[in-house]
Amino acid sequence: MNDDLPLSAVKFAEAAKALGLAITIKVMRQSTRTAEQAAQACGCSLGQIVKSLVFRRQPSGEAVLLLVSGAHRVNETAVGCRLGARLERADADFVRTATGYAIGGIPPLGHTTYLATYMDEAFLAYDVVWAAAGTPTTVFAMAPTTLQAAANARLIKVE
Repeated sequence: MNDDLPLSAVKFAEAAKALGLAITIKVMRQSTRTAEQAAQACGCSLGQIVKSLVFRRQPSGEAVLLLVSGAHRVNETAVGCRLGARLERADADFVRTATGYAIGGIPPLGHTTYLATYMDEAFLAYDVVWAAAGTPTTVFAMAPTTLQAAANARLIKVE
């Protein structure tokens, strides 16, 4: 384990290892909190950035994780219809409780609680995607099909 990693990144690395994933976490000099910042830092296209967005399914209040391409915005009404429930954005406290991570550094897997997870089908156009590794300055790369399997995510159109 890299002693230079922030605690949240170490927690994510341990969760990934428990899932049998061999990942390399990169600590970036600049923030990767936004998709634009992450794409610039990783030297990739905006579409290759994985935004891990948490929503509340209504009326149940269940947490739902959408893994969304940095080039896309979620059409909450359309996605809600596809999932058979109304979706609302979760607040920071709900996100931290559901995932164990703060907004801006949420990894796509290895969360505190089970999250129904859906992945933007647009990722399949890429060989590699980049996602947060527990903090706003840590990232990792992975093939989108590997990510889908590891996150137990169902493909979905998010726009």
